[in-house]
Amino acid sequence: MENIENNLKKAREYEERNRHIINDERKPLLHLTSPIGWINDPNGFSTFKGEYHLFCQYHVYDKIWGPMHWAHFKSKDMLKWEHLPVALAPDKEYDSFGCFSGTAIEDNGKHILMYTGVIKDEEKERQTQCIAIGDGLNYEKIEQNPVIKGDMLPKGSSLVDFRDPKIFKEDNIYYSIVANRADDGSGQIALFSSEDLKKWEFKNIILKCNNELGRMWECPDLFKLDDKYFLVLSPQEVEPQGFEYHGGNCNVFIVGNYDKEKFIFNKEKVEALDYGLDFYAPQTTLTEDGRRVLVGWVQSWENHITLKELSWSGIMSIPRELEYKNDRLYQVPIREIKNYYKNSISLEKFINNESFEDERLFSRTFDLNINLDTDNLEEFTINFAKNAKYNSKFIYKCKEELAIFDRNNAGIRKDCLNERKVKLALVNNKLNVRIIVDKYTVEIFLNDGYKTMTSLIYTDINANQISFDVKGSTNLSIEQNIF
Repeated sequence: MENIENNLKKAREYEERNRHIINDERKPLLHLTSPIGWINDPNGFSTFKGEYHLFCQYHVYDKIWGPMHWAHFKSKDMLKWEHLPVALAPDKEYDSFGCFSGTAIEDNGKHILMYTGVIKDEEKERQTQCIAIGDGLNYEKIEQNPVIKGDMLPKGSSLVDFRDPKIFKEDNIYYSIVANRADDGSGQIALFSSEDLKKWEFKNIILKCNNELGRMWECPDLFKLDDKYFLVLSPQEVEPQGFEYHGGNCNVFIVGNYDKEKFIFNKEKVEALDYGLDFYAPQTTLTEDGRRVLVGWVQSWENHITLKELSWSGIMSIPRELEYKNDRLYQVPIREIKNYYKNSISLEKFINNESFEDERLFSRTFDLNINLDTDNLEEFTINFAKNAKYNSKFIYKCKEELAIFDRNNAGIRKDCLNERKVKLALVNNKLNVRIIVDKYTVEIFLNDGYKTMTSLIYTDINANQISFDVKGSTNLSIEQNIF
């Protein structure tokens, strides 16, 4: 056990020794990225002592997935992140194969982390739920770990696919929902409760997949907005339904009501959360001023792209404020992004069957907001991250009410999916497109956040031109803010 017990110390020392090899100029400006090695799922998104904390799944020693640690960051505004030492390492017998995803809360002056401990050998694999308590910098795993084991689940539940706890507290009782696989091979969400974090009991299966939406459900998040409850999930092995649920491993939100007496989630509607090529494992927190904010991993498992010359892999999205209106979960970038605007350009132009560019419109770190009318418009295209060789595109086809993201000419050096489409109905024949590009990330917010598309483009950073193509005619209103 001596080697295992030293894993946290080794990881912290390795991280500190090797961070200097990272070229920070290659990293996005306003996106959390891996300090070194690999990061995936956001974990433990929470507030603690007036600051935001975010952890991530972390392989310190290589830029591919490996033994999972927890990377740790904190921020005052969720945009500029301070890197802190590794928070968790696989250093106990019950988490020797990895400290998998989980969540965090602030409670009685302590920062409570709940994560999945994994053991795996030639004979078996088991996933259990564990607690670590800390001061915002160092965390100690409690003696009672693992606090939730597979034998607490109903008969027929998987002991292997049992992970990603979401911890919360209500009326002095701790609760945790945990993703699990049922005996029909598909996902279910189990609920547990505790009075002291040490002793937990099973309450109920609050929702079952019944093979209606993929197979295993990962990274569950339960929260309330106004009078509705939401389950945010990352289903695996999903078959597309029209323009919904592409990518195999995707993300959804389920709207409904949560019965706290019977411990049942009554679903009303299920929809995709993001329609881009690279977005997974989103997680939310509640800010001190009452905003529900979501962040996700900008990557996909099976359509994975990372530049070979980079010594790191992994980017988190711009945090997004959530609002439920017009029967849809709207997402917009957190308002703090405005504090980083350096140059602003506004212009209006009538365009009739032509291409248009303005020498003032360029950059690879920008927030571009466009409004246009579609009464006489057939098709509208925004070209960005562009030069003579490369470009990425957003296209809207009015007759089909179809929005398209296209990175076929973005310089990707492997055979992978490079285009994604989504239906987008217009409101009063108006179209709003907001695109945030931060070097390699593209986050598109359509009609004030009604739908979003998040993707990566590892295009040469010198490709920074922006232009527009119009079929038909429109009055184009453009505002660009460079950060």
